[in-house]
Amino acid sequence: MRELSLDRLRTLVVIADLGSFAAAARALNLAPPTVSLHISELESRVGATLLLRQRGQVRPSGVGETLIARSRQLLADAEQALDEVKRQVLGLEGRVRLGASTGAIAYLLPQALEKVGQSHPGIDVQVMVLTSEETLSRLSGGALDIGLVALPQASVDGLSVKPWRRDPVMAFLPAGWAAPRVVTPQWLAAQPLILNAPNTRLSRLTAEWFGAAGEHPAARIQLNFNDAVKSLVAAGYGATLLPHEAGEQSGVPPADPRIVMRPLRPRLWRPLGIAHRAGQPEPATQYVLDALWALKQLKPS
Repeated sequence: MRELSLDRLRTLVVIADLGSFAAAARALNLAPPTVSLHISELESRVGATLLLRQRGQVRPSGVGETLIARSRQLLADAEQALDEVKRQVLGLEGRVRLGASTGAIAYLLPQALEKVGQSHPGIDVQVMVLTSEETLSRLSGGALDIGLVALPQASVDGLSVKPWRRDPVMAFLPAGWAAPRVVTPQWLAAQPLILNAPNTRLSRLTAEWFGAAGEHPAARIQLNFNDAVKSLVAAGYGATLLPHEAGEQSGVPPADPRIVMRPLRPRLWRPLGIAHRAGQPEPATQYVLDALWALKQLKPS
C-alpha cells in the first residue's frame, strides 16, 4: 500500500486555503493537470471524495476536512524536523555523547561544558562515566561521539586518539599528618592508603610507581570515585594518589582544608587523550572538541 505523500497533502491544503485548483497551481508553481492528479491520487488512496466543486468554488468534504486538519499538522511537523536537522548540521543544536572517567569529569569536563553552554546553548552534551576501555569500545560501536581516555591506548581501527593532557599525580594527605615536603614511595607505602580500583589505568600507574621502588603496599580500600576518596582522606582514614589538573606548581590547594597535597619523588604523570571517530566530526561534536582542546596541557618530562 502506497504511503501518503507530503507533496500531495500540501497540494490539498493549498487548494482548501485558496478555494481554487488554478490558484493552487500558481502558488505551488505546478501545472494545473499536476494539481488535479495530486488530488485524484489522494482520493483514490483514501477511497473518498476530498474536495467538492460547486459553481466554480472548491470546498472540502467532511472527509477532506479531517484529512486537511491532519495534513496541516504533518506538514508543520515535517518543517520542524527539517529545521531541527538544519540547526544540527550548522552546529547550533545537537546531542553529543561523551564518555570519561570520574577524574576527568570532576575537574576538567565542567570547564569545557561551561564554555559550550555559553557559546552553543542548543548543544546537549550527555556524559557517561566509563573506563577508558569501555569508552573506546562504545566509540567504535557508534554509541559515543567523544571519549576522554587514559594513555597509552592500542590503535583502534576507525578511531582517532590524540594526546590531550599530562597532569601531575600528587599525594593527598590528611592535614594532621606530619608529612614530608616531598613524598617518596617508601614513606607513602608505610602509611594507610586509599587507592583507585585495580581495573583503572591510574591504579596501574601508581602500582608501577611503587613497584619501581620495590614497594607493593596493600590499600585499606580501593574505589573509583575521587570525591569519595578525598572525603576519606579528609577524615584521616588514609592517604591517596590522585591527578591534580590545576598543575603541580599552580598553588591551588585542595578545596577541603583537612587535606594537604605534596609532590612526588620520583614524579608521576597521568596522561589523557581525546578520542573520537576518524574523519570530520559533526559540527556539534566539533564545538565540544574545540572546548576540550582549549584545556590542552602537555607537561614536559
